Amino acid sequence: MNDQIPTGDEHGALGDAEYAEFMELAAQEGFDLEEVEGDIAAAGHGPLPVLAVIGRPNVGKSTLVNRIIGRREAVVEDKPGVTRDRVTYEADWNGRRFKVVDTGGWEQDVLGIDASVAMQAEFAIDAADAVVFVVDAKVGATDTDEAVVKLLRRSGKPVVLVANKVDGPSGEADAAMLWSLGLGEPHPVSALHGRGTGDMLDAALEALPEAPAQTFGQTVGGPRRVALIGRPNVGKSSLLNKVAGEERVVVNELAGTTRDPVDELIQLGGKTWKFVDTAGIRRRVHLQEGADYYASLRTAAAVEKAEVAVVLIDAGESISVQDQRIITMAVEAGRALVIAYNKWDNLDEERRFYLEREIERDLVQVPWAMRVNVSARTGRHMEKLVPAIETALAGWETRIPTGRLNAFLGEIVASHPHPIRGGKQPRILFGTQAGTKPPRFVLFASGFLEAGYRRFIERRLREEFGFEGTPIHISVRVREKRNNKKK
Repeated sequence: MNDQIPTGDEHGALGDAEYAEFMELAAQEGFDLEEVEGDIAAAGHGPLPVLAVIGRPNVGKSTLVNRIIGRREAVVEDKPGVTRDRVTYEADWNGRRFKVVDTGGWEQDVLGIDASVAMQAEFAIDAADAVVFVVDAKVGATDTDEAVVKLLRRSGKPVVLVANKVDGPSGEADAAMLWSLGLGEPHPVSALHGRGTGDMLDAALEALPEAPAQTFGQTVGGPRRVALIGRPNVGKSSLLNKVAGEERVVVNELAGTTRDPVDELIQLGGKTWKFVDTAGIRRRVHLQEGADYYASLRTAAAVEKAEVAVVLIDAGESISVQDQRIITMAVEAGRALVIAYNKWDNLDEERRFYLEREIERDLVQVPWAMRVNVSARTGRHMEKLVPAIETALAGWETRIPTGRLNAFLGEIVASHPHPIRGGKQPRILFGTQAGTKPPRFVLFASGFLEAGYRRFIERRLREEFGFEGTPIHISVRVREKRNNKKK
């Protein structure tokens, strides 16, 4: 059931025979076959390529990100130090979907601007398939810009140089001065007014691969990639050292451009795993929100490189908003998910009671996540970590043949039809699983399916087929009336 069609197959996860049978079914139900083909290809895309937007504070990065994603989501303020909940967004340009990593807005004086910009850039470049480097054309290239250029050259990633704040022809000469950075042609844009952003995006899409390079899972028996994520001081380094059986991670108290080693090959449960450690971001008095922001950026980088996210939560403290955001980040990235409640050995009966209530209330969106209760300090229950990761990965890779899925959907429609709305009763006609890692389904229906009914379908899919430890993506395509198509 876990057989995979090679990445890039336009049929998603469907084989040729299954695809032909499915398209015949779509034709019988009156769907536009070109649209159906596009729907399957879109749903079966696999991981999206990642574009990082980097540069000094106040050069217009967040404004450009908003322009790219087509909505005001990244917070824009004149002063640096704006903390955002999210750093990764999905975007679409000329029919191609990709992710944008926004690094805008944080400058920490005590670190020095060079160090803080370099820290952001390094994390973002690490996660990206290509980079948009934004420079203020009015100011010109600064020493900080030159430092980022050195990072970019070392990374070997494709770079699109953007000369921002070029509001008219008079600014073109300022933009041309940026050829001196040695990154190729500067693209003059005005992120605020949209001038030149179309040409810039065309260049960015040329730099992006159709699909990101996936090194994981290609070698039989090769190490699976596990991101160890969580808010500062929940015990990530301690857990990594405990599973490794030695002091692998040394946490440097000085925040700067040097990172701790992030990829660790570890023998655990008779197998080799590659742990992507996100420890090392320490909450210090003079960093405050900045530490959280860097932690978010680093978490995003680690999750993009991983197959499964192990989210560490301090069981002795109330589940925080930050814990929930980190879990959401892993789910939105489409990674398998294990939640490890650390410091379990310190809990008394009262705290365990309240923790269970908090999980029911605050983590209601991920009841399917694998759960382990561990102690990184004593090593208690560490043997449960590998089975949980393996179960989550198995769910992440599970695929249901189209015939079996449609038999299941037929039973659902017969026993639990969609509620009647406005005198009409929308019906699921047929569906297919277009992709795995995570499982992605496309349902074709006679009318709009309400969110509650979609959640019901997901719940029943999990009850019937498992999918433990993995998010499920369900998209619905509604059949338009043929006479409407002709208009």
